[in-house]
Amino acid sequence: MSLELSVLASGSTGNCSLIRTPAGMFLLDAGIGPRTASGRMNGLGVAVGDIKALCLTHLDCDHFTPTWINTIIEHQIPVFCPADQLADIRSHARRAKKLDAFDALIRPFNGEPFEPLPGVECRTMRLAHDQQGSHAYRIACGSHRLAYATDMGRAPKQLIEFFLGCSILAIESNYDPDMQLGSLRPQRLKERIMGGAGHLSNAEAFALVQAIFDTTTAQSGSGRLPAHVVLLHRSRQCNCPEIVTRLFSSDERIGCRLTLSHPFERTDWLKPVARPVLPGEQLRLF
Repeated sequence: MSLELSVLASGSTGNCSLIRTPAGMFLLDAGIGPRTASGRMNGLGVAVGDIKALCLTHLDCDHFTPTWINTIIEHQIPVFCPADQLADIRSHARRAKKLDAFDALIRPFNGEPFEPLPGVECRTMRLAHDQQGSHAYRIACGSHRLAYATDMGRAPKQLIEFFLGCSILAIESNYDPDMQLGSLRPQRLKERIMGGAGHLSNAEAFALVQAIFDTTTAQSGSGRLPAHVVLLHRSRQCNCPEIVTRLFSSDERIGCRLTLSHPFERTDWLKPVARPVLPGEQLRLF
């Protein structure tokens, strides 16, 4: 059984990733509308009607947009939502006057494993992000694992162990500190983003990925390293692809596995591979 990822959008304008399994396809976050998502799916052989579930990291507007409510009801898509954010998602459905129909599709989670599709297990870890927090996902299907974490605030040490053994590692790398400090953003916003409850800087994300690689090598050997490292939620104002690529490529183990996601175009399907990716193989840059 395989587990494949295509990031349809990642950034402050919307976050949405598509996961393909033998049991079907589901979305991780829905921060772009169904019409936009449908356009991004062109070339992947997927339509919105093929989506069998929606899993949410949290309820910020760039991770869930209420424009999905009618589509969710029409296609009877179960929505796996953090239990402590049920009031927020229900308020969207109430304003759309679809609460009863939408409520029947909500599947709250509270730290326990759940299956969005048969044979696909999701485990979550709560992360510090603003007041309500976000959730990292570890998704398992057969022998493959996918790790996904964005809007992290900080990278807890437990996340290293949580993400060990994953074939695909998707981590936010939001901002360059110098660009952030030199930007025209309000000081309060800068403090929120950089204060441990906002987003990860490039250096913090790089240190986390290196720690996962080092621990994996120490415990299981380099043959068990992730096949792909996908960087998420890159700021358009306070980051740039060249800075990110230069930093992560300074470790050749990571550079040859690197994919940069983009807010306005999707990645190709990222698939687990049966062999380690070797230094010098083509860098995927979106």
